[in-house]
Amino acid sequence: MTDTDLIVIAKEPRPGLVKTRLTPPYSPEQAAELAEAALADTLDTVVATPAVRRVLALSGEPGPWLPPGLEIIAQRGEGLDERLATAFDDAHRGRPLVLIGMDTPQVTTALLVAAGRALSSHDAVFGPAEDGGFWLLGLRMPDPGLLTGVPMSRPDTGAAQLARLRRAGLRVAVLPELIDVDTATDAERVAACAPHGRFARAVRGVRVSA
Repeated sequence: MTDTDLIVIAKEPRPGLVKTRLTPPYSPEQAAELAEAALADTLDTVVATPAVRRVLALSGEPGPWLPPGLEIIAQRGEGLDERLATAFDDAHRGRPLVLIGMDTPQVTTALLVAAGRALSSHDAVFGPAEDGGFWLLGLRMPDPGLLTGVPMSRPDTGAAQLARLRRAGLRVAVLPELIDVDTATDAERVAACAPHGRFARAVRGVRVSA
């Protein structure tokens, strides 16, 4: 996927602002610790994946969790649909784009490479999440109309987004379903999927003090 750009859309992992559905049983500080570990694992995977550019669309300020090799742009827009659309628009340099969030620290370079390869023969690539959302969206040619107005953070978000792509006449490749980290149960399951990552270590650590 050396002709593809990668985008991560994320929030600065600050207590009370990220992973609020983890509280309780975790404290806001523990939830932020888990969010930072998830983001760090995700960014490390992105940096290790062949790409032309790697972009972080960030809400907030960068911190020590930021590895080298990433270009930072600020998020724009009100709702998540607008922020996703503008992230695609701001990062676009004429190449296909693959976007992921910070909620799937178990993501692998193989999955991201598969997404990039899919865009060589498809107009879009879509990664469904178990909770009904989506963990990845890749577009050969970004268009805000493919995202704005799609209802976000609902059990039917993924279905609505996929339907929007198909109604636009796009050829869509679908990747394997992954678990998003939203709840404490999700955190335990994702940690089990990638037991050697920073996120898994963080889950084991905060579980002792929770």
